[in-house]
Amino acid sequence: MSFQTQSGWLCQFLEEDLKTPIPVHLNVRQEKLFEIAERGGYRLNLEGRQALQRAIDIGRGGIWLELTEEQYRRLAGKR
Repeated sequence: MSFQTQSGWLCQFLEEDLKTPIPVHLNVRQEKLFEIAERGGYRLNLEGRQALQRAIDIGRGGIWLELTEEQYRRLAGKR
């Protein structure tokens, strides 16, 4: 998931190849970034929290989510 600030936080998602976009864009509040990260399996230990906060502070960043099959299907709109 990549994210940048634009009237909130615009989140975009890529397939595992990091080239193919998943046609979903979310516009969320900053607090929601941590929730998405946690639900998506991103490591929110001290190092992970600091890295995510640094990206937020500069206004853009990206994290690698470890989605379950169900989470991926829901995100990609596949049933």
